[in-house]
Amino acid sequence: MNRKGGRVAECDSGRFSPVTHRWQAMDVAGVREVLRRQPFEPFAIRLADRRTLPVSHPDFVAIGQRRIVVIGDDDSTSIIEPLLIVSLDTPPKPAPGGNGKHGKKRKP
Repeated sequence: MNRKGGRVAECDSGRFSPVTHRWQAMDVAGVREVLRRQPFEPFAIRLADRRTLPVSHPDFVAIGQRRIVVIGDDDSTSIIEPLLIVSLDTPPKPAPGGNGKHGKKRKP
């Protein structure tokens, strides 16, 4: 359990908090692990300088021995140092069983 009472899933290279929807303590192995998950879930790489790099598909990331290259949706390129990764953020999952609408429609 973390301080907010949520469960934290352990993995080989980091921890995932379902409360914050973030992977913590990431390195190259952690990024590889998130990229290989099936089915793939889009995520964002949050850096120490507060930049956020969205990853919408695993083909948009190349991992070297000491650098990670991220291609943006607009074809921009970011070459990052893995030590600068603060977290890998996943969007929260919608609540099951709903279509996003609340209540019944009123008759006119």
